Amino acid sequence: MLKPLLRGVALSLVTSAALAAAPDAHLQAALQKVADQARPGTLGVLVMDPAAGQSVSVNAGRPYLMMSVFKAPIAAAVLSQVGAGTLTLDRTVHLGPADVVDGSAVPSVGASLKAGPRDVSVDELLHAAVTQSDNTAVDALLRLLGGSPVATRFLASKGVQGIRIDMGEGELARLFDTKGADAVLASHVDSSTLEGAGAFLRKLQAGELLSAGSTQKLLGMMSAQVIPNRIRGGLPAGYQLADKTGTSGTRDGRMAAFNDIGIITAPNGQKRVVVVFLANARATPEQATKWFAEIGRLTAASM
Repeated sequence: MLKPLLRGVALSLVTSAALAAAPDAHLQAALQKVADQARPGTLGVLVMDPAAGQSVSVNAGRPYLMMSVFKAPIAAAVLSQVGAGTLTLDRTVHLGPADVVDGSAVPSVGASLKAGPRDVSVDELLHAAVTQSDNTAVDALLRLLGGSPVATRFLASKGVQGIRIDMGEGELARLFDTKGADAVLASHVDSSTLEGAGAFLRKLQAGELLSAGSTQKLLGMMSAQVIPNRIRGGLPAGYQLADKTGTSGTRDGRMAAFNDIGIITAPNGQKRVVVVFLANARATPEQATKWFAEIGRLTAASM
């Protein structure tokens, strides 16, 4: 009598395990279908349950050009120095027209400096860099930190591997102009793996990178990002997203990078870390935006 009972228990356990694994298997297959649409470009996706420590991914294990996604890790490095007392949020930096780096989601610090020099606080630079994706602001923050290697070392010190920050937006733009997109992508400068970006987001939301106050400040700036589409475009009502996008622009019909990374919070409090990097794709921004929204929809449906 014991053997049939044990077989029944074993069958029940196997069935339960299969049912538990089914949503991840379904999500994996669905994400792969979206990624296939981006060929011959590469669409890398990672979706992680930070509570369970489980994830699914497509096209992982390779670096992707971050573009403005790197502004969130740089902001974290700055806030770590604020927490250590090395910097203060009210410290000002004198900036002028010569410091302007083109590029911002909305007219921000860079636009205001074209009228003349002024003092800009660290707090304003953080908000402009993360929420408004202002290139002038993030390059000023990098100089204040002491250079790109300081940001990379901060991440490594917190156990975040796979993210490298080599240069600011101005230098990267000049590299695009002089070397071309192929050379930039091959160099792996300012790049991240899916796993690296996922670790950054997981540790950020868990409070493992910054103090509680600085964690909430950075997540708040990411939640207020002025680019409301991509992953966010596919989320149902009631779902929240703290994210950072990045875009290389389109040259000769090809996008070197089109990205979004973030933390989704469902109405019931469940969270998912989502990383989406699109590389070297012959697609319009409108088409890419639809892929990102579909990934947001699929992730929300799996929660």
